[in-house]
Amino acid sequence: MIYRLKGIILEKRPNTVIIDVGGVGYEVGISLNTFSLLGLEGSECIIYTHMVSREDSVYLFGFLTIEEKKLFLFLTTVSGIGSKMALKILSGIGSAELKRAVISGDHTLLSSVPGIGKKTAERIIVELKDKFDDIELLDSPSGGVFEDVISALINLGYKSADCKKALEGAPNEASFESLLKYGLANMSKK
Repeated sequence: MIYRLKGIILEKRPNTVIIDVGGVGYEVGISLNTFSLLGLEGSECIIYTHMVSREDSVYLFGFLTIEEKKLFLFLTTVSGIGSKMALKILSGIGSAELKRAVISGDHTLLSSVPGIGKKTAERIIVELKDKFDDIELLDSPSGGVFEDVISALINLGYKSADCKKALEGAPNEASFESLLKYGLANMSKK
């Protein structure tokens, strides 16, 4: 599995980017959001990836943030939504709008993506609504470190809502270890 790529952007198109990593060019499928945030051709970038292997081909899908990658992976768990459709949804409405649509049950917004009808939009909402309790925690200003600590606390058996409360007031630039200690200390007070 290829988790991330760090290299030079050789070519950039709205749905793909080619990244040179040590002399090997990787073609990576991307969302419009990732495309708009990527640097110019010739600049260095880091992209988190998800590899999909089929009988006749291998695809790499890339994301600038772990959050977008997690949303992509959540979407691919919905019956009838494959990797390419998940990327199309993220391109059509973006991460924040997707979370809001699922949490609020707004099937109209999801249906605005070409190829997503009302029934598919409703299925996305039903199948992802309970999973988005965890994903909403990713809006913290601390970004990746915060979500890693939340994930660690959830893996220890704590509820996601309690984890979020336990980390309220934590320093924004704290390390993983210090945030984890902070969260565990607050959890033990309950």
